[in-house]
Amino acid sequence: MIKKIIIAGGGTAGWMAAAAFSRLFNHSSVHITLIESDAIGTVGVGEATIPHLRYFNDKLGINEHDFMRATNATFKLGIDFINWGKIGERYIHPFGEFGFPTPHTSFLKYWARADKLGLNLPTDEFSIATHMARKGKFAYPSKNEQSLTSTFSYAFHIDANRYAQYLRTLCENNFSNFNRIEGKINNITQNTTTGNIEALHLEDGTRIEGDFFIDCSGFRSLLVGETLGAKTIDLSKHLPCDRAVAAPTDETYPNTPYSQATAHSAGWQWRIPLKHRTGNGCVYASQFMSDDEALNLFHKNLSGKTLATPQVIKFKASHKNLSWSHNCAAVGLSSGFIEPLESTGIHLIQTAIIKLIELLPSHADYTHERIEFNRQMADEYEKIRDFIILHYRISERDDSEFWRYIKNMELPDSLKNRLALLEETGIVDTYQHGLFLESSWAYVFLGQGGQIKSNSTQTHHLSDRRARAAITKIQR
Repeated sequence: MIKKIIIAGGGTAGWMAAAAFSRLFNHSSVHITLIESDAIGTVGVGEATIPHLRYFNDKLGINEHDFMRATNATFKLGIDFINWGKIGERYIHPFGEFGFPTPHTSFLKYWARADKLGLNLPTDEFSIATHMARKGKFAYPSKNEQSLTSTFSYAFHIDANRYAQYLRTLCENNFSNFNRIEGKINNITQNTTTGNIEALHLEDGTRIEGDFFIDCSGFRSLLVGETLGAKTIDLSKHLPCDRAVAAPTDETYPNTPYSQATAHSAGWQWRIPLKHRTGNGCVYASQFMSDDEALNLFHKNLSGKTLATPQVIKFKASHKNLSWSHNCAAVGLSSGFIEPLESTGIHLIQTAIIKLIELLPSHADYTHERIEFNRQMADEYEKIRDFIILHYRISERDDSEFWRYIKNMELPDSLKNRLALLEETGIVDTYQHGLFLESSWAYVFLGQGGQIKSNSTQTHHLSDRRARAAITKIQR
């Protein structure tokens, strides 16, 4: 049985894993050890989250108000997309439902029917979250499922470094089965027969043995990648953005409960309002824009004074073919990274942890659990990949080499089929497990000028007059 779980690396991924497993195994014989070095920095630019983090914090018994104070958090109702469909256009991708549930079929199909009748009501009109965001307001969702105000959700903008520190304090103060070790890993011992990791060796000579290891070493992927040989699946053919310039500014936006993503000639720029500062970043494809050009563009679009020297962060849209190899699972950047759009970084950490908790075995042979974990993680990466590509592909922009490349590139078959079905019929190919469901596809597709060509037979029971009246009623 697994008795010693070793987490290699800190940061957001390491401390989320430490908190989850320490709580799970508190008062048991399973011990959790986290190894990190203060000398090794973290990427630390991911500050926007999605609603799933609320449920993760709930599982840890974290009080939301304490969490928000500790991380200088603000509420997030969605993302304001600017210049994505066309230059000068904008829309919000909110958290929650598109419209209101209907008895016969999805609201999207009714909206498409009314749109063809010339009703001309944009997607923004059918989200409580969007209306609140535009007005700089926030309220908690209603618990009455029959109310329209129950149809939205919310997340947070947080200081990710403060979140990691908050979880560290939680672990050190509350879990007797947890300890942190300061140090750099410089050698790894594997079993000569099975290839399993047996121990991690630190620079000071300390040997740390374990039964199961969690790789939170960031882009380096020290355990799963370098040691156990997991291969990297490159996604950059479809997602060419591979760099970001990032720095915080002292400007604050107290009545802005949403993030901003503003498209430019070779990528996009984010603005994430926290309580004490604003996170800023310029994401770009280095084959279409130089670092100097990106830095100039970054400064041109800033408001306020920078609080740190802007850093150029290099990444590649990719993920490991095996997120779990031998007796080690990768969590966070060591497993993969799509790109910052839609704030999926912390979500992928959380997803890996939850799946690992569900599948972590209590016996020596965990072949089937490992296979299932890898299948589920690969499926998660593919679905997120397709949704991120959608943002770029559905754009009508062709004003630069970057956007022309996007317009002409071959799509993955999975996205090609989903997009064709959506365009032809208004049907979003739904799935039981996955992050972005029908409402998200509808908001992005329609918000950037996508068109649904035919009416669904499931709306034929309504006359044109009743279809228009039904949609107008919900809009009011």
